Amino acid sequence: MDIQAKNAMKEAVRIVVIDDNPGSLELLFTALSRAEVAVHTAANPVEGLELVRKVHPHLVVTDLVMPQMSGLEVLQQIVAFDPSIDVLLMTAHYTIETAVAAIRNGAADYLQKPVKLSILRECVDRLLEGAERRRKAGLATTDASDSVFEGMIARGNPMWQLFAKIQRIAPHYRSVLVQGPTGTGKDLIAAALHRLSGVTGKYIVLNCSAVVETLFESELFGHVKGAFTGADRDKTGLLELADGGTLFLDEIGDMPLATQAKLLRALQNQEFLPVGSLKLRKVNVRIVAATHRDLHAAIAEGKFREDLYYRLSMVELKAPALRERPEDIPLLARHFVRKFGREFNKPVKGMTSRALIVLERHAWPGNVRELEHVIGHACMLAEGELIDVSDLPEELVEHNGAEDEREGPHSSLADQERRLVEEALREANGNQSEAARRLGIGRDALRYKMKRFRLTI
Repeated sequence: MDIQAKNAMKEAVRIVVIDDNPGSLELLFTALSRAEVAVHTAANPVEGLELVRKVHPHLVVTDLVMPQMSGLEVLQQIVAFDPSIDVLLMTAHYTIETAVAAIRNGAADYLQKPVKLSILRECVDRLLEGAERRRKAGLATTDASDSVFEGMIARGNPMWQLFAKIQRIAPHYRSVLVQGPTGTGKDLIAAALHRLSGVTGKYIVLNCSAVVETLFESELFGHVKGAFTGADRDKTGLLELADGGTLFLDEIGDMPLATQAKLLRALQNQEFLPVGSLKLRKVNVRIVAATHRDLHAAIAEGKFREDLYYRLSMVELKAPALRERPEDIPLLARHFVRKFGREFNKPVKGMTSRALIVLERHAWPGNVRELEHVIGHACMLAEGELIDVSDLPEELVEHNGAEDEREGPHSSLADQERRLVEEALREANGNQSEAARRLGIGRDALRYKMKRFRLTI
């Protein structure tokens, strides 16, 4: 160990292993040792913490149950010393509660003994790769100006392929259909198309899900005085306001069928009739339509016109979900940290490694919008310059990884929780109240976990 300590600064990666079981200590040392990796071992937590302060490792692997000090106490002291050090907890006494407590207190991962060496190595490799990725991402310091396209931030291929397509079609399109889940930035794509198109007219937005059906035509095409009760003056429709520019129809899947037919005619002829008028109005408008709905399914159900779909989808763009672009999470997180730091007048500059790990493991059903809300919440709670796990929303930490679609050792915590819930339900013969009692949780919490893990009785 002394020789390793002398050579520590020459090594690319430093790992400290703390375990009071000599057999486990030797096994872990052998399993993790390799070229350019210095593995330092300690047989008790006090000695282990001294070693951590001495060699300043990239990763600490520690047992949970030890004399003198528990693994959770070791974790807390390491986080206080340097929150950028990843900590992997291992225990033969697994419970959901201790796993959640470990993650909430800053653990990078939590494995159950006995653990297969292949799973351990993959977990350690993932943590070390994540640390290197975060270092390169430079959450607190790197300039992201080369990762911004028309107000959209990305570094990975999925988004930059989309950006390239936007740039190619912007000068030429007449209509574009943007599809993607809620919160993926479809409105930003529409605005980018308008700016890059070179048109001189206005950029007008109509949120189709926010308009009452009876007023839809008036909103889109306008009306003349006396067209209906309450129409005490002429009103210019959004289609006419966008003449010479771009009309963005957000959530086009929510547009009523009757209005869809009239919109189709307006797009085909570039002319329309205001409600109550007999005089056609000519326009020159580019259309960007967006939806999170499956329009093919809507067409099959008779809720969306097939001819309008083909008119709009001359060019189709797909906004990827955040889970499809995980390499962009550190960059987006840094952007939102800066944004909310300024907004809340707080000195927050970045995030700890383990807080970022929690973000990277989350499934992000709400996509970039959800990430923005999470960072805003964390910035409000943060007391120092770095956001830590304790600053993140509690639900995000408690269910960390539960929605992650990736399988295998990368989702060990979620897999173990799923297995425990399945076992409790099986032993209780499907009785949810009894299963909840066995797990030590409420029945509502059990139902939530069953929904998360797609479990049925």
